[in-house]
Amino acid sequence: MDFPENSSLRRLSKSPSYARLSRKVAGSESGRSLPLNTGTALRWLDFGGSGEHQCNNISPVRRISLHGLVVAGSAPSTRKHAEAKITVQSSDATTYDQTAGPVLMEIHLNETFTGDIDGESPVRALQVRRDDQSAILVSMQRFHGRLGGRQGSFVLQGHETVEKGKIRATWVVVAGSGTDDLTGLRGEGGFEGDFGKGSVGTLDYWFE
Repeated sequence: MDFPENSSLRRLSKSPSYARLSRKVAGSESGRSLPLNTGTALRWLDFGGSGEHQCNNISPVRRISLHGLVVAGSAPSTRKHAEAKITVQSSDATTYDQTAGPVLMEIHLNETFTGDIDGESPVRALQVRRDDQSAILVSMQRFHGRLGGRQGSFVLQGHETVEKGKIRATWVVVAGSGTDDLTGLRGEGGFEGDFGKGSVGTLDYWFE
């Protein structure tokens, strides 16, 4: 098989590592093994052992066959968009430091989500509240329910601001927090609405 001049795959095909691996592929039983690309190293399995050759000049590609050699890339999965109505079912705020302004508070919320995101989530937030009632918050919450028809749970890390009774927030899915059908979930989004009452949330998400 021939490749364009100066391409990474052409350089790979001319390398001693590729020649040795090609001989192993040609001499193996059909269908016994598939090499895998994991970042910058080509690994192969089941050729009467295992081995590895560094190939740092290979550009990531999705899947290309080289006389039985498969180079598999790590292209991200398609992003999807989800929207939900968020309703605050209960809330409780406790001041833990008012030795000076602004006041520091801890807030506990219980929320329900309806829409593309469907389930419930307890929230814990730390708030800095100024005399004019504006505030800054950081929050963590573990959502339990369904996202795009998939069942599981995941953690959202949020950053919120409150101005004139309105809240606006950004959040991200904490890496490694997805469970069950939501394992590998990543995402980012946010919400806005009336502070302590409810809001409309969005999440652009994908899987790794």
